[in-house]
Amino acid sequence: MTTPPDNTGRRIIKINAITQAKLIEAMLDGIYNCQELADITGLHYVTVLQYTRELHRAKAAHICQWDKDTRGRDVIKIYKIGRGKDAKREKLTQAQRQARHREKTRAMELVKRMAGVQHEEVEQA
Repeated sequence: MTTPPDNTGRRIIKINAITQAKLIEAMLDGIYNCQELADITGLHYVTVLQYTRELHRAKAAHICQWDKDTRGRDVIKIYKIGRGKDAKREKLTQAQRQARHREKTRAMELVKRMAGVQHEEVEQA
């Protein structure tokens, strides 16, 4: 029969408890997105996502604001410890999305025309 290890006078702390405590401490100190929390705690990004989602689901944290991704969409959640209402996401209407698409298309056409004109001028010289 095996005997348990002798831990007399030593405090046993599980790694999971330490990292969760670091995560919650960081969330209490300021507002961070999940990537920043992962950098602070040393946890993997996906693990931080899971912890923050569970804190949010348990109503122990709320979304205090949204950050924009590289395309300008509100998709990056910024969590804050404590109860509160989630911040609203800024959404574009269908007309705004279409206007933005048309604007990008016109800009690309202009770039192509300008590149074509410059290319022809170089050939003639």
